[in-house]
Amino acid sequence: MKCFVTGASGFVGANLVHELVARGHQVKVLLRSGSDQRGLAGVTVEAVTGDVGDRARLTAAMRGCDWCFHVAASYHLWLRDYAPMYAANVTGTRNVLEAAGAAGCSRIVYTSTVGCIGLPKLRDGCITPTDEATPVSEAQMSNHYKRSKWRAEVVARELAARGLPVVIVNPSAPIGPRDVKPTPTGQVIVDFLNRAMPAFLDTGLNWVHVRDVAIGHVLAAEQGRIGERYILGNAEGNWTMREAFAVLEEISGVPAPRIRIPYGVALGAAYAAEAVSALTGRPPRAPLGGVRMAKYKMFFNPAKAIRELGLPQTPPRQALADAVAWFRAHGLAR
Repeated sequence: MKCFVTGASGFVGANLVHELVARGHQVKVLLRSGSDQRGLAGVTVEAVTGDVGDRARLTAAMRGCDWCFHVAASYHLWLRDYAPMYAANVTGTRNVLEAAGAAGCSRIVYTSTVGCIGLPKLRDGCITPTDEATPVSEAQMSNHYKRSKWRAEVVARELAARGLPVVIVNPSAPIGPRDVKPTPTGQVIVDFLNRAMPAFLDTGLNWVHVRDVAIGHVLAAEQGRIGERYILGNAEGNWTMREAFAVLEEISGVPAPRIRIPYGVALGAAYAAEAVSALTGRPPRAPLGGVRMAKYKMFFNPAKAIRELGLPQTPPRQALADAVAWFRAHGLAR
């Protein structure tokens, strides 16, 4: 197949491109001028310079492509002005998906986030991981990033209902190689390795190997049902931060932080940090949006993707080990 990929220089996008090429597909990528292309090292692709705001260029670039993967997104938990993020994530998504439809792509895979899945519930003292069928609304979107991705997913569902061959994937917390920037999740691991994390919040994530997420995108194009959502996560990956740090300590030899910060203290500090950022223009180290997300343990059930797509399930410990090895090999961790 000839595949068109937006967001190819990003963490998930770069791993997806490597996976597509390894499977023998031809790949054309959309790259913004000056984008960091280290994640694409060692892979041969056709590159088009542009962005998701230019629908005419997108349609022309996608002509002759069989599959479109819209992975690009603006991911910020703090900005002075959030309008450009909404433009990229919402309007940009409509541009890409409609351009792919106009270009005749037979499958269009839209990369959303588990932030658009209903929040886990506490029942009898235990957290029940949620799935694609859990009721959710925009009111649950606790920051501008999640809200913009929610609105983008609404666009994707609307276009699928109108006949475009759109399949939606919702990655959880991917980790592993080629996290060059790194992502906020990767930065947690980098800070841990560099002993820059003296304390932690009592939160949790569904940790998943980025390679499994990349393969999940390909499987969604091959087998995904149009209009459906698929959580790309790991059935054994629902770990609290304390549990993840204990595994990181075993893998790396770096002592895990022992101090747990109460949520209220972290929230107050985030408000203060954002007030300073409003004056200085420099992003806060702990944005309010991130702290609000950390109030909930983001535990999810990927059974649908495992059952319908055959989503691989690399052990989360291996995902953490691969991330540690990659960060150390590339100089991000001392």
